[in-house]
Amino acid sequence: MTRFRVLVTDEVDPEGLAHLRSHPDIEVEEKPTRPLPEVIAEIGEYDAFVGRSATRVTRELLQAGDRLKVIGRAGVGVDNIDLQTATELGIAVINAPGGNTVSVAELAFGVLLSLVRNIHIAVESMRGGRWDRSRLGGSELRGRTMSIIGLGRIGGEMARRARAFGMTLIAYDPFVPSARFEELGVERMERLSDAMDRADVVTVHTPLTAETVGLIGAPELARLGRGAIVMNLARGGIVAEDALSDALTSGRIAGAALDVFMGEPLSADHPLRSVPNLILTPHLGASTSDAQRSVSIEACSAVRDALVTGDLSAAINAAGVGGSGWGELRPLLALSDRLGRLGRALLPGAVSALELRYTGPRGEQAPRPLLLSALQGTLRDVVDRRAINLVNAQHVATERGIETASTHVAGRGELGEEVELRMEAGDRIIRVAGAVLGETHGRIIRIGTFRVDVAPRGTLVVLRNRDVPGVIGRVGTLLGEAGVNIAEYHQARLQVGGEALAAITMDGRIAAEVQQRLSELPEVLDVRQVDME
Repeated sequence: MTRFRVLVTDEVDPEGLAHLRSHPDIEVEEKPTRPLPEVIAEIGEYDAFVGRSATRVTRELLQAGDRLKVIGRAGVGVDNIDLQTATELGIAVINAPGGNTVSVAELAFGVLLSLVRNIHIAVESMRGGRWDRSRLGGSELRGRTMSIIGLGRIGGEMARRARAFGMTLIAYDPFVPSARFEELGVERMERLSDAMDRADVVTVHTPLTAETVGLIGAPELARLGRGAIVMNLARGGIVAEDALSDALTSGRIAGAALDVFMGEPLSADHPLRSVPNLILTPHLGASTSDAQRSVSIEACSAVRDALVTGDLSAAINAAGVGGSGWGELRPLLALSDRLGRLGRALLPGAVSALELRYTGPRGEQAPRPLLLSALQGTLRDVVDRRAINLVNAQHVATERGIETASTHVAGRGELGEEVELRMEAGDRIIRVAGAVLGETHGRIIRIGTFRVDVAPRGTLVVLRNRDVPGVIGRVGTLLGEAGVNIAEYHQARLQVGGEALAAITMDGRIAAEVQQRLSELPEVLDVRQVDME
C-alpha cells in the first residue's frame, strides 16, 4: 500500500489537517515556517505540501520536490506559487476559493460603513477628548451605486449584501457569463471605464495577474466623482497605490480602504500611513477563525482526495478537469488513458495529432478531461518527464507540436458511453474506440477498421494476420508453450480470406523472444503489445 507524506507549514488550521490525518495512508508533518533554503533541502521527501502565503513555492523548490504531486494553498491567492513550473512538472496546485468568501465580504462592508459614517474619524476624535458630532454626520449607502470589479465568489457576496442596503449594483468582469449577472441582479458593464463612470463605491475582487496589475490607476480614478470610495481587499497592486494616494490627498475622491499592499508587511514609515481618509488594515480579509478553519478544511480535503484517489477536480492548473462528477467520470478517464496507450503503440513514429470524440449524455464538459487523459496515456512512455498526468498533459502535447481537439455527440452509443480517438503519426492514421457500460475500465470495441470486444487490462497483444485456418491454434499453442496465460482472445475479420486482427489480453508481458516467434509465424503480419495497467 502506498503511503504519502505531507509537509505542512504556515500555521494551517488543525481541523483541516484532521481531514488529512483521517486517511491511514497519509502521514502529516507540521513544521514552523522557515527560510526557503531549509524547505528546499527536505522537500524531496514529501508527496505534498500544504501552506498559506508565508512560504514561497518557487521554481527551485518545485524542482527539488522529486516526489511532489500536490501543492495545497489554504487560502484563495496563489501568487506565492510558481504556477507555470508546477504545471510543467505535473504538480497539481489546489487552493480554497470558497472558504474565506464571507469573511472578506463582511470586512469590506465593515470598512465601507466606517467610511460613509466617518466611524474611524469619530473614534479617534472621542479618544482625543473631542465631541465632533456636527462635522461627522456622514451619509447613507442606500441609493448609492456599487461597482464590483470581478464578479466571482467574493464579488457575488458583495452584491448580495449591497442589495440588502438598497444599493444599485453594476459590475465589470469580462470572464463571467451574462447568466451570473442576471442571477445576482447586477447590471453588466462592457468596459471598465463605464464601471468607473457610474460608481459611488468601487470594490475590487479579481486575482493578481499580469493583466490586473495597476488595473485601477490614475486614469480610472479620474473618472470617479468627488464623493466616491475605493476599496481593495483582493490583492496588492490591483489598485495603484501612488495614484490612490494622489486622489485622496488632492480630494478628487472621498475615501478608500486597503487591506492588501504591494509589499507586506507595510513598513512603519510607509507614505500610505499618512494619507487622509484612507483606512488601512493588515491583510485581515481571511483572518477570522471561521475563514481559517474553512479554507484549511477545503484545501486539505482536496489534497487528500488528489493523493489517494487521483481526483484533480479542485486543481486550478488542471484546465478543464474541474467539476463535481469526478467519481462518475473515472471509468471514462481510465478508458481514455488506455485508448491513448493503444493508439500510440499501433502507430509508427511520433504522434502529430489526436482528436477525441465522446458520445454520451454528460454534455460539453466531458470531452476536455477525457482528451487530457488520452494524452496522458499517449505520452506516458514517450517523454522524459518525472510524471505525465492531467495537469501537464496538454502542456507537454503543445511543446511537442501535437494538435489536439475534442467533440461531444449527444445521446448514447451502441454500447453505452463511447470514446473514440483518431491519432496521426506522419501519413499514418489509426482509430481506436471503447465503451463504458457499468464496468470499471470499459471495453475496447474498435481497433482500426476492426470491431472487437476486449477488456483493457493486464497486457494487450494486438496481432494482425491473414485469415486462414489454424492461426488461432498456432498462436495459442506458442503462447501456452511459453507459459503465457491468456485471459481473453478476440478474433475479428472484415471478409473471409482477407486480413484479420486478434486482440489478446494476458496476465503479464510476453518476453521479446516470444513476440519475435509470434511475428515469425507465416500467417502473422504484425505483433504489438501494450501495457494496460
